[in-house]
Amino acid sequence: MLHIFLVEDDTTLRKGLTELMEREGYQVTAAASGSEARSHADALARADAILLDIMLPDADGIQLCREWRKQGIVTPILFLTALDEEATVVQGLDAGGDDYVTKPFRTQELLGRVRALLRRHPATSYELGDLKVDLDALSVSRGGQSVFLTHTEYRLMAALLRARGRVLTRGQLLQAIWDVDEVFVDENTLSVHISRLRDKLGRSVIVTVRGVGYAWD
Repeated sequence: MLHIFLVEDDTTLRKGLTELMEREGYQVTAAASGSEARSHADALARADAILLDIMLPDADGIQLCREWRKQGIVTPILFLTALDEEATVVQGLDAGGDDYVTKPFRTQELLGRVRALLRRHPATSYELGDLKVDLDALSVSRGGQSVFLTHTEYRLMAALLRARGRVLTRGQLLQAIWDVDEVFVDENTLSVHISRLRDKLGRSVIVTVRGVGYAWD
């Protein structure tokens, strides 16, 4: 499930956008101000896209965008603005924004812009301590040393990584690695692959959620 981080001070619009995104299958974390957005550092780090109002009661959305870009956050940002002045839009894009929509906007237009951002900016890399994963380059390293993964282990890792902290059921993981290397994978075999991945990547990277499945920490 992809994660949307929404920053919007208008209560009605914030609730409406949250419900809309959740109906579309996205997980949503919503903030009503700049200070609240800053307090959700964990949610921001997991986000696949950010919807950011330019005019907030305690902050400038453009300044927030600059802050996040300086912190190394590359998550795509879609500005929500009631200001249609060209200069404001240009400032937002120059600050590191990827796109914008002007209020009032049509629902389908907003959803289309979000889908386009997600297509252009898929999550492909991860770094935690000495562990580095680059899905585009098909590379995994730990402590500067390359880590060998079987095809099945790599597919399993990629499924967990793309979920980025959200829980995947055992059934979802079995579907992700079904018939890889022409080897039948059952639930017992899945447990073995998870154990081997932990040995190779670090025991704390993959979290067990009892009775449900696993998550990439």
